[in-house]
Amino acid sequence: MEHLLPLFVGTFTTLLAVVNPLEALPVFLSLAKNKDAKVLRKLAFRSCFYALILIISFLVFGTLILQIFGVNLAMVRIVGGIILMKIGFDLFMPSSQGGILNNSSTDGGNSDPAFVPLALPIMFGPGVLATVLGMTTMKTAGKEILSVIVIAFAAIACMLVIFLTLAYAQKIVRRIGEKGIDATTRIVGFFVATMGMGLIFHGLVEFLQTYRVAIP
Repeated sequence: MEHLLPLFVGTFTTLLAVVNPLEALPVFLSLAKNKDAKVLRKLAFRSCFYALILIISFLVFGTLILQIFGVNLAMVRIVGGIILMKIGFDLFMPSSQGGILNNSSTDGGNSDPAFVPLALPIMFGPGVLATVLGMTTMKTAGKEILSVIVIAFAAIACMLVIFLTLAYAQKIVRRIGEKGIDATTRIVGFFVATMGMGLIFHGLVEFLQTYRVAIP
């Protein structure tokens, strides 16, 4: 049980930092423009539900796919850490062209905006994939199923927080303003980059131990 609580907290905080609901607020509000609060809450619920289904599906089948292709989980942790560092730097130092939010199409066409772009790729992107796979490598022997359940509950808790953030997006933006969102996003970016560096470090140590390379 001592392993499960850190796994839950680590997965929850990392997912929340990677998804960063504050960054999703502008595109969410643009998609929900001129809609009442009830419609806005339904859109928030559908987008979080779709993202949760994608996360759990990848959590269950992702490791199996890696085993089929013979990919070592230590390598997954290293690559995941690199991806998280890239996302963290992008959040901390956004480009003049803007991030994924500004590049996402908001006209929607005939597609459901709750799935594209909200659930995919804003809530379920490379950073989330890296986080889920990175956390699955922290399972202890004999507790694989329990660890997967803990990670799934952490994902549910994360999506609950994101749902509440999006459901009350108008009030949040009104209170903290664009500068507040920008400052929070930069702080989150710093910690995401730090988490990525941690995954790289532990992945390297695991890789060296797996292939019996001496560590001083």
